[in-house]
Amino acid sequence: MNSETPQMEGAPLIKPSTTDHPLYEAVVEACRSVYDPEIPVNIYDLGLVYTIDINDEGDVSLVMTLTAPGCPVAADMPGWLHDAIGPVAGVKSVDVQLTWDPPWGMDMMSDEARLELGFM
Repeated sequence: MNSETPQMEGAPLIKPSTTDHPLYEAVVEACRSVYDPEIPVNIYDLGLVYTIDINDEGDVSLVMTLTAPGCPVAADMPGWLHDAIGPVAGVKSVDVQLTWDPPWGMDMMSDEARLELGFM
């Protein structure tokens, strides 16, 4: 028997964010202040922030990815995001996790990012 837990059919590849939390919009705006140095678009609109999970105590947990595993700022970008969100009023702690699953793709960009980069 396979020891791995099979993914339920229809289960999302990316855990949903807690969009109904009062801090959500402020955390998103903080994410938008962080830019990939190689692409002139913020990491939120690029689709690099997969999940923003905020609990009742103000602990923020983020799951993010990068455009490619060989990204030269792979070691730095999670810290940039941590430093951008930490000062948001009401945020108690920030935990940023890096994932490669699912891999980032251009279809994850917002319309604004596509327009900025000339894809629309």
